[in-house]
Amino acid sequence: MVEVKVCVGSSCHLKGSYQVITTFKELIKKQNLEDKVALKAAFCMGRCASGIAVTVNDEPIENVGFSNATEIFNQYVLPLTK
Repeated sequence: MVEVKVCVGSSCHLKGSYQVITTFKELIKKQNLEDKVALKAAFCMGRCASGIAVTVNDEPIENVGFSNATEIFNQYVLPLTK
């Protein structure tokens, strides 16, 4: 199971973390990965200056935004589901 956490703390919320969560949810459903990807919200991850804080299996992903959420998912999450 791939664990994806998206920060929903104040700074990340203002940067669009809920749009990232929505995009990830849609991609998980579209690709039938509900049994392979656990998407979770997390509070402050202490990386407020580097875009929306996201981790994949506890590895931080830098420069995440709602405009590149699909690319991030395809690059970091999708390969771990195969």
